[in-house]
Amino acid sequence: MAQSLPIEVTDLEIRYGAVAAVGPISFTAQAGKQLTLLGPSGCGKTTVLRAVAGLERPHAGRVRIGDTTVFDSAAGIDIPAEQRGLSMVFQSYAIWPHMTVFDNVAYGLRVRRKSTAEIKTLVAQALESVQMGAFAERRASQLSGGQQQRVALARACAFSPSVLLFDEPLSNLDAKLRGDMRIELRELQHRLGITSLYVTHDLEEALAMSDAIIVMRAGGIEQTGAPGDIYNFPRTAFVADFVGSANLIEGRVRADLASGDSIAIETVGGQLVYGVAHGRMSSERATLSVRAVHFSLTVQAPADGRNIWPVLIHRAVFLGDLTQVHVAWGDRDLIVRQAGLQAWTEGQRAYLSVDPRHCVLLEAD
Repeated sequence: MAQSLPIEVTDLEIRYGAVAAVGPISFTAQAGKQLTLLGPSGCGKTTVLRAVAGLERPHAGRVRIGDTTVFDSAAGIDIPAEQRGLSMVFQSYAIWPHMTVFDNVAYGLRVRRKSTAEIKTLVAQALESVQMGAFAERRASQLSGGQQQRVALARACAFSPSVLLFDEPLSNLDAKLRGDMRIELRELQHRLGITSLYVTHDLEEALAMSDAIIVMRAGGIEQTGAPGDIYNFPRTAFVADFVGSANLIEGRVRADLASGDSIAIETVGGQLVYGVAHGRMSSERATLSVRAVHFSLTVQAPADGRNIWPVLIHRAVFLGDLTQVHVAWGDRDLIVRQAGLQAWTEGQRAYLSVDPRHCVLLEAD
């Protein structure tokens, strides 16, 4: 196995004519860890991945893999993709249907002029790592979608790259298989210890598989952090809304009710909402983010505590594991997602509550 190397991107800028598609952005993928670029379609995440791979020429900036500078606009360095020591797994599996599984995985090794004995050993190891050893002689056209994706992974890992790049590799799979492959991919990345840069628009995928996440928006970086920090402490309204279902509550800051890292706001409708500032500064007005799953909806009012309000049920939508309930809260609606067997009906009165720790102050967009 090749040594795992970090990826360092500095002031990367990509333009298409006069249009700035990406940047300037800077980030580092730690050696042996998985960093995920998460964002909506068109935000530039795949363009960044292609620039790291050497398939896209940036307008400015620098890309380093380990101690090697593979791109530097100022120094005129642009190492070809095939010489960067990385491997890429695409959304479309890009395997040859007329070849056997063995020959698909062996292709890159033959291009690198490995010996027959070495190819046999490396292919066998790569196929076993993705639980496809028994399929070596089967034609790729006879495989299911999940099996084809495993073959693509085996081919990417066969020559022991220092870096793996993933471009939406699971988006063509059905929901259940996608969930299973998330686990397999994560376990494989841990087992091999390869630095991975992963692109997806799928929140669950990013949270389940990543050591760190970069949320992108319109070619820039909106927030970087561990999955738990991104989910629980979104920095802006965009992140709060994109990373999970969040309710954004605006109001006038009540400095007289704040202490330490706590904050309180008063809405236009007169409700007081207590939350946490998370070290962030507020002005006269502020916005708090509350995840829909953090609300509690009960028939009886909780005995005591802050952030308890009477509400009216508008509608309830059964989603399987969760029920999404829309409630009238003063002059606006809030969305609650909760597990359990409690059935709610339109027009029913209830009590909404939330722990102030789950009401997070956002920075201005």
